[in-house]
Amino acid sequence: MGRAFVYVILGGGVAAGYAALEFVKKGVSHGELCIISEEPVAPYERPALSKGFLLPEAPARLPSFHTCVGANEEKLTPKWYKEHGIELVLGTRVKSADVRRKTLLTATGETISYKILIVATGARALKLEEFGVNVSDAENVCYLRDLADANRLVDVMQSCTGGNAVVIGGGYVGMECAASLVINKINVTMVFPEAHCMARLFTPKIAKYYEDYYTAKGVNFIKGTVLSSFDFDSNGKVTAVNLRDGRKLLVDMVVVGIGIRPNTSLFEGQLTMEKGGIKVNGKLQSSNSSVCAIGDVAAFPVKVSGEIRRLEHVDSARKSAKHAVSAIMDPGKTEEFDYLPFFYSRVFTLSWQFYGDNLGEVIYYGDFSGGTFGAYWVNQGHLVGSFLEGGTKDEYQAIAKATRLRPAVEDLAELEIQGLGFAVAISQKPQSSPPPVDVSGSDLLLEKPLYAWHATAGVILAASIAALAYLYGRRRRRL
Repeated sequence: MGRAFVYVILGGGVAAGYAALEFVKKGVSHGELCIISEEPVAPYERPALSKGFLLPEAPARLPSFHTCVGANEEKLTPKWYKEHGIELVLGTRVKSADVRRKTLLTATGETISYKILIVATGARALKLEEFGVNVSDAENVCYLRDLADANRLVDVMQSCTGGNAVVIGGGYVGMECAASLVINKINVTMVFPEAHCMARLFTPKIAKYYEDYYTAKGVNFIKGTVLSSFDFDSNGKVTAVNLRDGRKLLVDMVVVGIGIRPNTSLFEGQLTMEKGGIKVNGKLQSSNSSVCAIGDVAAFPVKVSGEIRRLEHVDSARKSAKHAVSAIMDPGKTEEFDYLPFFYSRVFTLSWQFYGDNLGEVIYYGDFSGGTFGAYWVNQGHLVGSFLEGGTKDEYQAIAKATRLRPAVEDLAELEIQGLGFAVAISQKPQSSPPPVDVSGSDLLLEKPLYAWHATAGVILAASIAALAYLYGRRRRRL
C-alpha cells in the first residue's frame, strides 16, 4: 500500500513552508504536493525558538510563528494546507529512500512515490555523546533545535529561576539562549574553546563588544577550554560541570549549542555530496535531476565568490526554497540561484546583520562605545563583506547592496573615514556593470571602463561627498 504525488517535500522545517507557499503561487494543483515531517506540527519559523519562545512574558507560541510570517507573508496554518490541497504527513519518519525508483519508505511501512523530490531535511543538533561526554539523558541538559526541545528548555528554565546555568558553546544558539536565560533571571556562565564568541564570523574586536555587553548583563565567560564531564545526583540530574582546565561549575541546568550536522544519511551513496551536504547546481538540482535540495542540507554555488557552500541560516533556507520551486514550476524563466550570504541576530536590545564574506583586511567604523558601528572586509582591492550593528532598515539594505556590488576600494584609510556613508553612497549611485576583477575565482563577468583610473577617482569623489552629506544628516537627526 502507498500513495503517489507529483511533488514531495521531505522535511517540515522553515524551507518546507516557504517551498509550499511558492508552489501555491506557481499554481500547483490540489493533491499534487505532499510534505513529510517527523515533527507533529506544520512548518514554523525556527528562529522564534531561541528568541520569542523563551521569553518569560508574552512568549511566542504556535500558531503565531508558522511559516511564512518571518518574511512578512502568509501564515501557513494546517487549515491553509488543507484549503490548498497539500497533504501534510506529520509525525512520520522516513527510514529509507530509493532515488532510482523515486520512492520513500516510512517507518510505518508505507511507500510514498514522487516525480520530483525536494529534500529539506535540515540538520540535527550535535550531541555531547558524540564527543565522548556521558549525559545519560539528564533531564536538566537541554538542546535547542525543534519545538520539542524548546518546550523542554522552557520547562527546565521555569524550574531554575534564580539558579545557575552553564551554556556550552559560543555560537548562535549559545549566545541567543544565554540572553534568554538572563531575561528569565538565571545566572549564566558560557563555556567555549575559542578565543571569543561567534568565532566563525566575528573578529576579536566585534566579539569584545558583545561579550562586554553580556558581561554587563551578568553573563560570565570561560574561554579556551571545554567540558570534560558532569557530576550527577541520585536522580540523574547534573549538579556540576567539570572543565578540562580543572574548574568545577555548580549548576541547576545546562544548555548545549555545539553545532549541527546535516541530515543526509538517506541519500548518501545515491546523490553527490559536498561540504557535508547534498551538492546541487544553480537550479538547486542534485546529481539526480528528479531530486532537489534546499536549506541547511544543500551545498550550492555562491555566484559572488565562485564557490560551493553549505549555509546554515534561515535566510538561505527561505530563499533556496523559493528558487527551487520556481526552477521546477517555471524553468524557462528561472535563472541560476544568486545568493548573497547573510546572517543576523537580535538579542536584548542589540541587532546586527552581516553580508558577504569575512575575508581580507577589516576596516572598522562607528561608535563601539554603544552606538551604531560596523566593519567592512576588503579582499583583493574590493569590498567583499559588511557588518552593521544598530542600523536602520535602509542602512542594512545599503550594506547589502554595496556588498553584492563588490566595489573597488583604493584607500582603506578613506574607507574608514567614510564609514557607513560609503555603503550608503554606493547603494544610491546609479549602477552600470561593476568593474572587472578576479575576485576569489568569482564567475561573475564584469565590464571594464575604458579609463579605469578616472572612473575609480570619480566613484571615490562621489562616495566621499555623499558620505559626508549622509553623516551630517545622521548627526542632525540625533540632535
